[in-house]
Amino acid sequence: MKPYKIMTGLLTVLTFTGCTKDFEDINTNPNNPAVTRPEYHLTEAITQTAYAYAENGFARRPAALGRYITLIRNNDYELFRWTAVDWSDIYQRAMIVKTMQQEATEIKQPAYVAAGKVLMAFNMAYLTDLYGDVPYSKALQSVENGNIKPAYDKQEDIYKSLLALLKEANADLKNNGAGIDTKADALFAGDALKWRKLANSLRLRLLLRCAKNYAPAWTEMQEIVNNKAEYPIMESNADNAEVPYLGVKKDDSWAGGPLNMIDNDFLKTKASKELVDALMSRNDPRLELWIAPVASMDGATVDKNKYVGIPHAYTNPGDYNGGESHQSTLSAFFRQNKPTAFKASLMVYAEVCFITAEAMQSGKVTMAGNTAESMYNNGIKSSMEYYGVQAEAQRRNYYDQAIVKYNGTLEQLISQKWLAMTFRGAEGWFDFRRTGYPAFVVGPMAFQKTFPVRYAWPMTEQDVNIDHYRAAVAVFGADDINTKMWYLR
Repeated sequence: MKPYKIMTGLLTVLTFTGCTKDFEDINTNPNNPAVTRPEYHLTEAITQTAYAYAENGFARRPAALGRYITLIRNNDYELFRWTAVDWSDIYQRAMIVKTMQQEATEIKQPAYVAAGKVLMAFNMAYLTDLYGDVPYSKALQSVENGNIKPAYDKQEDIYKSLLALLKEANADLKNNGAGIDTKADALFAGDALKWRKLANSLRLRLLLRCAKNYAPAWTEMQEIVNNKAEYPIMESNADNAEVPYLGVKKDDSWAGGPLNMIDNDFLKTKASKELVDALMSRNDPRLELWIAPVASMDGATVDKNKYVGIPHAYTNPGDYNGGESHQSTLSAFFRQNKPTAFKASLMVYAEVCFITAEAMQSGKVTMAGNTAESMYNNGIKSSMEYYGVQAEAQRRNYYDQAIVKYNGTLEQLISQKWLAMTFRGAEGWFDFRRTGYPAFVVGPMAFQKTFPVRYAWPMTEQDVNIDHYRAAVAVFGADDINTKMWYLR
């Protein structure tokens, strides 16, 4: 999300107007039939959601806290000198989804309403995962009732609502999933079963995330994995919820490609020391695919390896290891507008493997025919296969190494999940703040000794929604990047 300062309430008005171009005609020509096309909004909602989520995982705060890249300019993301962050882009996507659902309801196309529930849940979950308590039940109502100052909902209530919404979506898609335009559906080409798998897999993600403070979490997870017919989940990379990059313009290109990054910007985006070291210590074949070797090993002052990551929040990072010729950037694999083997994802099968592995490892969930170890290995394998390096991993006896071979520890499991989730939105940061793994290093120049756990609410909320802002602070706690949200307390 970009630090624009736009009033949430006003945004909903502007967004609704911008996303429903027929409204002026409908209002001024009430005797003429309106032609509504929910498929257009489905395409828009899917692509905007996927591209924005992926961009956050490469170029925004989640990338810095996920420890995948080091910003050599040593900017405020690295230093934890965070100011308030605008949330208008997420509400904009939610309004597109809402518009689609309204249009689909009018012309009796329930499959779009059901798919919209999945997309709405994804976007609003991301919103509350970033901020904690947020406007939810009263948001997006500016057109219906003129409410441009929505009250905040507690995260606990939001999560319960989203979990119910995803469950509803699964049932709706089972009963009325036909009819989604294959060309409009950039995720699944109209395949209702895959939409159901995404809905239920997202439920697993949210349930694990809130399991500490949501008592029914493990029971609901068990219900899902016990009944594949009723609650199908992702079973292979063929089920991945992801959108390919078109590579035509900035908005449909990978965030690390030339259209979004001039050469100097890309060269200033270095590989993280924590990522490079983790890959090297495992002799991981993804290293050579993701990371470029240093231009020269001669003259290196600290690290004389072929691949050298840069520490975070480091003093004079441009001088680390003797200068930039002795530092690794990301490889040409990520230097493309349209990567051949990397897409913008909402969720991938590898994550489902690690979620179920963690649930089983905790002793709270069982899964017929599988163990925590088997799902842990499936998670690694699916990531290797995704990047086309599984054969090389086997040749290197990757799975037999002591550091990789399953040992039943949460640190090992989350560390492998973190690698598999490289540049997958904010999942690396979210897992770290939940589990403490991998054990990231703050960095000597950071403004505080602990990692931020949330975004501060937009400054515009204090300007135009002050009463509800103050009420939210009274319930949630200080509007500070260190205030823990409900499921982290």
